[in-house]
Amino acid sequence: MTSSVSAPTAPTRHTGIRAAPSDRIAQLALVVITALLVIGLLAPLAALLGQAFAPTSGEGGSAFMRFVRYFQSPALLNSLWNSLWVSLMVTVFVIPLAFGFAYAITRSGMRAKGLLRSISLLPLLAPSLLSAISLIYWFGNQGVLKSALTALGFDSIYGAPGIVLAQCFATFPHALMILITALSLGDQRLYEAATALGASRTRQFLTVTLPAARYGVVSAALVVFTLVITDFGIPKVIGGNFNMLATDVFKLVIGQQDFQRGAVVALLLLLPAVITYAIDRQVQKKQTAVLTTRAVVLQPSRHAATDRFCSLLCWVLAAMMLAMFGMAIFASLVQFWPYQLGLTLAHYTSGLVDAGVDTAVFNSLTMAACAAVVGPVVVFMGAYLLEKTKGLPALRPVLRMLAMLPMAVPGLVLGLGYIFFFNAPGNPLNFLYQTMPLMVLCTVMHYYTTGHMTLVTALKAIDGEFEAVSASLKVPFYRTLWTVTLPMCLPALLEVSRYFFVAAMTTISAVVFLYSPETRLGAVAILNLDEAGDMAAAAAMAVMIAAISCVVTVLYQVLGWWLSKRTQAWRQR
Repeated sequence: MTSSVSAPTAPTRHTGIRAAPSDRIAQLALVVITALLVIGLLAPLAALLGQAFAPTSGEGGSAFMRFVRYFQSPALLNSLWNSLWVSLMVTVFVIPLAFGFAYAITRSGMRAKGLLRSISLLPLLAPSLLSAISLIYWFGNQGVLKSALTALGFDSIYGAPGIVLAQCFATFPHALMILITALSLGDQRLYEAATALGASRTRQFLTVTLPAARYGVVSAALVVFTLVITDFGIPKVIGGNFNMLATDVFKLVIGQQDFQRGAVVALLLLLPAVITYAIDRQVQKKQTAVLTTRAVVLQPSRHAATDRFCSLLCWVLAAMMLAMFGMAIFASLVQFWPYQLGLTLAHYTSGLVDAGVDTAVFNSLTMAACAAVVGPVVVFMGAYLLEKTKGLPALRPVLRMLAMLPMAVPGLVLGLGYIFFFNAPGNPLNFLYQTMPLMVLCTVMHYYTTGHMTLVTALKAIDGEFEAVSASLKVPFYRTLWTVTLPMCLPALLEVSRYFFVAAMTTISAVVFLYSPETRLGAVAILNLDEAGDMAAAAAMAVMIAAISCVVTVLYQVLGWWLSKRTQAWRQR
């Protein structure tokens, strides 16, 4: 028995020299991925810090005087307060509604769950500007329901009311996805025990369901808060004179060309995101497994009163979302709102041809396609090298930290950091500034964490014995990667690719500082049309981007089905 156990270890020791080239390739790739994250993420943030703290002659040589004077400004305190209370209000509205929707999808016996879930995710496919534009047509000065808004005691939709409503629409699917994940798993035995002890459904909800989902609720709340306080597009379109930190950054950098003060406000904008990220990390450390090895997966049961309430809630929310999309589509087709309500395609023509948005949409498609290819490759290689290879132990914690950092960095802050780093005269990478490759890099870095977490989850589900057996058979890691790991991770990789494409089509905050007239994007063109007062053309372009995202999503679904048939037969029993 002793010889039979020790026999396999001998070849491993003797073949260590032969395996060294393969190991060196993996280590070199690890260094390359880390260097890419340093250049695309850490260096711009360091440049932003350097710009914010750089002394100027007009401030007595002290960089901190700039912060002191800015904090003494009533305008800053007003913008900071507006950003905080609006973000809190949106969070208070969205989380209960998203929790109810998620509970209905995962725990009730209502019908049409698939349809309702698809409708709820529609805002992810459109630029956030679409909700603001639609609200203007619903409740603006010439809106359909202007009188209803007045009856509720609001003088205008512009300002805080419009921002809150538009942000609720834009952030709802983000909270919903987290809460569906939190509620999708449950232990049937806990509910059976509670029923046996005579606990009512309400008591079971309060004592079993809510405690099990509390970490998901906290994570969803932090995500919504961060998205609102760092969003730029919605306050710009419907905010009016209601100032927020994100719009202050834009005004300082684009309007006044005051990059140092813009960097100061950007750092203030970064603080809430970092704090919420730190809270989320601490909460996740305390999270315990919902399902153990002896658990019985919870199966939703029918309850007439609960199912009727869930159906009513979900259909009301779905109707509101469809109303937002429907109004945007209708407004893009109306001849002249609100006087000539005949339908025409003139706004699509004027937006695409007269305003030159056709080039912007093509640029968005180009950037989205590049991000959908480059993003998954870079993220997958980083996740694979961390999870499935060995060596360079000092570098691995750095790469893990860099992979999680984008979650805490708002797009507006990252874009501003790209100006300071890539536009620096002494930077040899200066030639990339205002080019398509740089915008692709910024987009990939901005959304890196979500893709990384998805692929790490997929890789952790694959037993490490595959790599151990390959090493014992003297098979290089890249051959195992190509023939075993990659096919098994293909569904997750395809989902990450779709995520990068849609995110690149709809993003605006991360790239609003980086484009040139030749590389202007579709979402930025919508903002320009709104600033020019051509609201109908802006609505048309927002609808077009949403339609493109919907079509591409369907194509991804078809491609996923075809690849599943070709490469995932091993999953079938």
